[in-house]
Amino acid sequence: MKRFLLLLLIITISKITAQKDTTSANETEELKAKLQKLKSEFEDLNESYLETKSAVDLLKKIKISGYVQMQMQSAGSDGAASFSGGNFGTGLHNRLGIRRGRLKLTYDADFTNYVLQIDANEKSIGLRDAYILLKEPWFNTFGLKAGLFYRPFGFEISYSSSNREAPERSRMFQTLFPGERDLGASLEIFPIEGEVFSFLNFKGGFFAGNGINAETDNKKDFIGRLGFVIPFYEKNISIDGGISIYAGGVKLASGKSIFKVDNSIEASVKTTDSYAERNYLGFDLQFYYELPIIGNFSIRGEYIGGKQSGGSAENSISPTSAQTVDLYLRNFYGYYLNYVQNIGKKDQIVFKYDVYDPNSKVSGDEIGANQAAKLGAGDIKYSTLGIGLVHYLDENIKLMLFYDSVKNETSKNIAGYESDIKDNVTTFRIQYKF
Repeated sequence: MKRFLLLLLIITISKITAQKDTTSANETEELKAKLQKLKSEFEDLNESYLETKSAVDLLKKIKISGYVQMQMQSAGSDGAASFSGGNFGTGLHNRLGIRRGRLKLTYDADFTNYVLQIDANEKSIGLRDAYILLKEPWFNTFGLKAGLFYRPFGFEISYSSSNREAPERSRMFQTLFPGERDLGASLEIFPIEGEVFSFLNFKGGFFAGNGINAETDNKKDFIGRLGFVIPFYEKNISIDGGISIYAGGVKLASGKSIFKVDNSIEASVKTTDSYAERNYLGFDLQFYYELPIIGNFSIRGEYIGGKQSGGSAENSISPTSAQTVDLYLRNFYGYYLNYVQNIGKKDQIVFKYDVYDPNSKVSGDEIGANQAAKLGAGDIKYSTLGIGLVHYLDENIKLMLFYDSVKNETSKNIAGYESDIKDNVTTFRIQYKF
């Protein structure tokens, strides 16, 4: 009996031990499974974090900006020809319109930049900028820009329309550089502050010469500007400026002539040249001063002179497409003076005076006096006095009221130019920028 009880006790203890071993093994497996699941979830979370970080790092390099300008304008007569946003339509002397609707995408890596900008208004959608900028990593001084971008000439041409205190660029820039941009490649040099010649900078390269249009010939135009910046920090003064050069030409179509229109008697003719001259020399200067209490003011000015070739006796605008007509070569000059006075932090008073003479060799009644001289409306001189008020509602919204008083040279020999044309323009503009 004792042996039987002892045997029964041993069997019971063995079963209990076996159950404990089985339970312990199951718990271990469950724990391992939980740890494996936790590890997998952690790895997934880490992978998700790395993907998010990569996306955030990419977004940090991308900048989206833009602005829209809604405006109302009134001209002195119906159908007025104007450089204040284009000619007025037939029978119209006031109009509403979107002057510019820009959207700009910039990708900024350490030593490279990519820029794409489009312009949209009620009439069309077009490309404004599309270029890459490569910067060297050793001295952080040199860069190469290639694509479609501002021509590196003077100051006003590259001064953004969203920042400019007047509604439009001066007449000479709109005539000589329609569209402001061009296809090409440019070297940029910006010495490091504190180094020798650090006050100098340079932009220059070769361009197609057709503005925002396709290439039309084999010749490339050189455009370049050597600039300087001289700050006087202790006196709250800054002066900068530059010298600019444009060296190029306009291709002459087969069987056509180049008329050099430089007198009121008879134009000289060239038929052997393949290209008509297009050479400019420009000077620009900007002066900034901080007035106590009243606010800052700036005075800016530019002068451009040289030889300009156009495809008509009616205007001297630079061609932006292949020419199939005779070309007209003129000596020209133009300049502007711009004064901006800040009143506090939100208001500005603006005065601007610009002059453009497309043919400095003739004037007044000499124009059109003789048919053999090949002179026409394209040789008429213009001057414009602009007066404006600018108010910043906040960092995004700018209001502008501007009046352009335009005076043209008169000639009794050119129909429509016997007296001053009624083409003064008043502009009220609302701009939103982000």
